[in-house]
Amino acid sequence: MLGAIIGDFVGSVHEWSATKTKDFPLLVRSSRFTDDSLLTIAVAKCILEGSDYAPAFHSMVERYPGAGWGGRFRQWGLARNTAAYGSYGNGSAMRVSPIGFAFGTAEETLREAERSAAVTHDHPEGIKGAQATALAVFLARHGADKQEMRRQISERFEYDLSRHLDDIRPTYAFDESCQGTVPQAITAFLESTDFEDAVRNAVSLGGDADTLAAITGAIARAHYGAVPTPLREWVRWRLPHDLWEVVERFEHRFGIAV
Repeated sequence: MLGAIIGDFVGSVHEWSATKTKDFPLLVRSSRFTDDSLLTIAVAKCILEGSDYAPAFHSMVERYPGAGWGGRFRQWGLARNTAAYGSYGNGSAMRVSPIGFAFGTAEETLREAERSAAVTHDHPEGIKGAQATALAVFLARHGADKQEMRRQISERFEYDLSRHLDDIRPTYAFDESCQGTVPQAITAFLESTDFEDAVRNAVSLGGDADTLAAITGAIARAHYGAVPTPLREWVRWRLPHDLWEVVERFEHRFGIAV
């Protein structure tokens, strides 16, 4: 989960700038957490406490109304709605990574990913994006190599993971859909050499940078292990204390390397 949050911080300043290079300052004064981090932490808190997703999501929207929410999600949250609205947006995938760390089997992971998505994103593509992301984290966490991850996710979800970033990057544009975000984010991980390289890959596509980097960062964290200490400390001192406490509780509960 910390990988997703760091990815969000890094990508936050590139969301609308169509960055097409890996050569950029990783974190700057204006780097911030957005809805990606808030909902990731909300999912983790629900897992820790055995609570329902919808109220936790509502609470985050109310507490942080300016965190970059999508329009329909913000309206849903402020109204404390409990009915899903058929979305296939990438919001279901950006928040799901704690599930990939917390559940013991692939099937449990897939079921819980669907449950977390269906609160809002009950379109088949919205569920698929969440499941693919959670499974990628699960597989990485349990030692699957990149070839095996590519094979399983391609076969199960029919995502094209055969393209290289250099082929995707020139024509790729901002895309808020799961189908236009999740395969690209997974590819950014598959072509990486370490955690930082994975996040840079994601941002360099020039799309929905914070969400791409959150998804990629979550998978990279699961695969490469502990994130660089300076990145962890950056997040620690810039998240509100109660949110950071959830991160620490989650890592301790599930034995995640710090």
